[in-house]
Amino acid sequence: MKKVIVLGIVFMSLLVSCKKEREKKEAPAELEKIVIEEPVTEECYRTILKKDTISMTLNIKGDQLTSGKLSYNFYEKDKSFGTLVGKIKGDTLFADYAFMSEGVATVRQVAFLKKGNTYVEGFGNVVDDNKGKVTFKDAKQLKFDGNIVLSKVDCKM
Repeated sequence: MKKVIVLGIVFMSLLVSCKKEREKKEAPAELEKIVIEEPVTEECYRTILKKDTISMTLNIKGDQLTSGKLSYNFYEKDKSFGTLVGKIKGDTLFADYAFMSEGVATVRQVAFLKKGNTYVEGFGNVVDDNKGKVTFKDAKQLKFDGNIVLSKVDCKM
């Protein structure tokens, strides 16, 4: 009888120890943050001044210029065609224009003020860092006088 009681106690202690083991409660999975990506929009602009053509293509995501192209096709002068990388601050696009002209690679800062469906190119004093990059001396002093106004056009043209 003692054996039955001892075996009963051992059996009961095993059952009790198993029940004491706490079940791990899984913490609720952290909700995944839903990020809505802004789409990249392509916008194209162009102006024709007598026999000169200036074209610009912008790929914009939010306030970022993800990529762009700019070309100055001047009649009977050297053409320049290159890429734009920059940022839109308020209604102004500031970008580095990397291009080839006369076989020389150059980077020049450009600025365009957005007015409705147009971009007006800004001009101001510049400085050359002697490493192939030309930047505005003071971006606050830029003049958007309306000499070069690029109007929005269909990108498929």
